[in-house]
Amino acid sequence: MATAVWTGTLSFGLVTLPVRLYPATQPKDVRFHLYDREGRRIRYQRVVEAGAEPFSDRNELPRSDAAGDEDITPAREERAGTTASVETPVAWDDLVRGVETDEGELVTVPREELERIRPERSRSIDIQDFVELEQIDPVYLDKSYYAIPMTPEATKPYILFHHAMREAGRIGIGRFVLRTKPHLVAIRPMEKVLAVETMFFGDEVRDPADLAPDLDGVEVDERELDLAVTLIETLKTDWDPDAYADTYREELLRMLAERAPTKRAAEEPSPAGGSAVEELMAALKESVAAAQRDRTRKKAAG
Repeated sequence: MATAVWTGTLSFGLVTLPVRLYPATQPKDVRFHLYDREGRRIRYQRVVEAGAEPFSDRNELPRSDAAGDEDITPAREERAGTTASVETPVAWDDLVRGVETDEGELVTVPREELERIRPERSRSIDIQDFVELEQIDPVYLDKSYYAIPMTPEATKPYILFHHAMREAGRIGIGRFVLRTKPHLVAIRPMEKVLAVETMFFGDEVRDPADLAPDLDGVEVDERELDLAVTLIETLKTDWDPDAYADTYREELLRMLAERAPTKRAAEEPSPAGGSAVEELMAALKESVAAAQRDRTRKKAAG
């Protein structure tokens, strides 16, 4: 069963619809982990790269107050120096967030300042405008979600809103905060449900004219155009998503199914660390044995 990534309301005017958002897609890529040749899992550390020069004196950088569950202590000699000669692990509390400018300068921001301006999670998606879907180029669309009624009582107004949008030929444009990131969204009616599409903001979409500025001056021969249209007409068909499979993933899964599982290296048993009572008893027995040996030596000497 899919897990909702957000719960709240769709709001426009005085109308509110309680909904849950579910991811509309389910990537099925084969995810590999890294192991050594003996089957042991590879982990990563946060390190300062060897030879990295500090931007400024370390005391000038704001110290992060984030709590971490990892206890990585940097080498003392490297902490005291200015340049790391080897890759040095960095403790979580010594991390700060920063951005390197185009001029090569470093700007760091304390965690509490980021927390202060971070937007709060939205309880509603506020629809501000209704536009024609054809006016939005697909390049602006990012991720897709299904908005599903949260309660039985919300089903009828949900269906009414769905039908009204289809009848009007318009989709809603709104805003909300998912987790900690503000999103521009398009709410559109699908065959039976409402879809919520997160969108890129206008300044996030590149102008293609910056990449191919000389396309307007190219003239097209009429006969070549007719031939190209004829080819397209020959290959046209109805959209069927099941007709296009990920052949690479299928081949990869087949290969994995045919391979014998790798035998992992036997883990070395950790030394048994007996209880305090067991350790005490062992010490007492050794003491008694030593005392008996000492007494025997004294008798022999006397």
